[in-house]
Amino acid sequence: MARFLAQLVVLGAQAVGRAFTQALKQEFQATQAARAAAEEAGRDGARSVKATTATGMTLQEAQQILNIKGVDNLDLIRKNYEHLFKVNSKKIGGSFYLQSKVVRAKERLELELDQTIAPHPDPEPDTDDSSRDSNSESSSRQ
Repeated sequence: MARFLAQLVVLGAQAVGRAFTQALKQEFQATQAARAAAEEAGRDGARSVKATTATGMTLQEAQQILNIKGVDNLDLIRKNYEHLFKVNSKKIGGSFYLQSKVVRAKERLELELDQTIAPHPDPEPDTDDSSRDSNSESSSRQ
């Protein structure tokens, strides 16, 4: 009976040990996935803040102004923009303030759409060929 009880305790401890090891592996994988997601969100968040600062408007506000659910339909953005821009024209008694809000909303959505297409919008520094040629000539003379 004691031998049977000892075997039962050993088997139970092995089962608990395996379960604990598996739980640790899953937690480690979940932590790595969460860390990667947070880093990606941080990069996207920085781009979003940059676009918000440039236009003075959040993405949600721009979507609300142009009555758009997502930023993937450029034709719908332009259609709604043109309609709201015409409706708020000062020539027909509209508001310049509202018209400018419509313009900023369109710009903000276009910025977001550009970032979705090209996630790294920062261009390479433009080098002037003539300055490079003159620099290479002066360095070759020395």
